[in-house]
Amino acid sequence: MRNEALLEELTQAFGVAGFEGEVREIIRREAQPYADEIREDAMGNLIVLKKGTDSPNKKRIMFAAHMDEIGFMVKKILPDGTLLICNLGWNWAGSVYNERVRFRNGVTGVVGCRGSIEDAKNDVKKLFVDIGAKDAEDAKKYVRLGDPCGYMGPYLHMQNDLICSKSLDNRIGCWQLLEALRDNDGSGPNDVYYVFTVQEELGCRGSGPAAEAIRPDIGVAVDITPAHDYPCDLEGSNEVGKGVAVKVCDPSVVCDERIVSAMETCCRQMEIPYQLEVIDQGGTDASSMNLSHYGVRVGGIAVATRYPHCQSCVASLKDIEAGARLCAAFAKHEFIWG
Repeated sequence: MRNEALLEELTQAFGVAGFEGEVREIIRREAQPYADEIREDAMGNLIVLKKGTDSPNKKRIMFAAHMDEIGFMVKKILPDGTLLICNLGWNWAGSVYNERVRFRNGVTGVVGCRGSIEDAKNDVKKLFVDIGAKDAEDAKKYVRLGDPCGYMGPYLHMQNDLICSKSLDNRIGCWQLLEALRDNDGSGPNDVYYVFTVQEELGCRGSGPAAEAIRPDIGVAVDITPAHDYPCDLEGSNEVGKGVAVKVCDPSVVCDERIVSAMETCCRQMEIPYQLEVIDQGGTDASSMNLSHYGVRVGGIAVATRYPHCQSCVASLKDIEAGARLCAAFAKHEFIWG
């Protein structure tokens, strides 16, 4: 896959929700040679503009890929030196139990449970982090209240062009937008805003203000979506390795039919493998773009991912590449409706 080293770098960067700075600087570095404008707003969103031609059908397209990953924050340091944590995003208590986490300053720890993990019933308040401290005073030499930590999950190759890593949600989308930006030579009819948003995992907080500033004609969330092709607690039609997912609906948004149709047209014209996505749990930045200002037509581009929201997400390199190609094609699509 083209530029896979960048995808690995993005996944391994620290970027827990609200603390996306390390990821943002990688993206700024990569986007700079190709952008007409780059700015960072007060929320921390990175807004990258590539201007199009002076077509009479010119549209402002806003792609949104969130930089943040799920993680935790220290809420209390106990006398024995262990750390109580709270969620930054939605976490499975079972998936982090007995696993390693890393703080932004490089301190590492292991997550344990006060009592049986079965009795915790996915309650993160029952978990703690052991950094090896002797007591509270020792622990305070290394961490403080409010320090964030995130999963440790190396980038691994699996069989059949699948990869496994932490934070594929949503460094996949960030990589896809950077690749689409590289492929945008400015000859298309649209002004395209590649927006790398913050705090999506906390309720799509970043994309709303960004959309309010941009006032796009079209908003597209570029994200992952849960796969349904393995034994799990979800039911649907998403399959890993079956192409990029074109979002139709999720609990937070019903995508504009014209946007869905345009994406399907792009896929057919460019011979991009795709599948339609309908999920009944979850949501993306499409929801907040949709409700911004007086309303925005929105769609979504996603990659089906197994084991989301943990340190071992699994996705297909071919699906990831297909998503980047769709972003590039959609950016140059000419929309003739008003």
